[in-house]
Amino acid sequence: MKADTPDITAYLKPVCGWSAGVRDVFAKYNLTYEDKDIINDPNNYAEMVQKSGQPLSPCVMVNGEMLADVSGEEVESWMLQKGVVEPATV
Repeated sequence: MKADTPDITAYLKPVCGWSAGVRDVFAKYNLTYEDKDIINDPNNYAEMVQKSGQPLSPCVMVNGEMLADVSGEEVESWMLQKGVVEPATV
């Protein structure tokens, strides 16, 4: 794990395969993140739409950069490309 811990906010559904995939990636890299429930909290959903410019989830904000309507694989690929995480040796 890198010393500079990324600032991550994830707009996720409590029960959703795509959202679970995103959570799995964060767990794989032992990343802490803010999990914002967009189903049970309409304010979180409104915030996601406002910040991402679209209504589809999951959306993940990493260090101020919005990844809209992404899968866990896409989040992982982006974080590896940007050097947010090092390749896992698991």
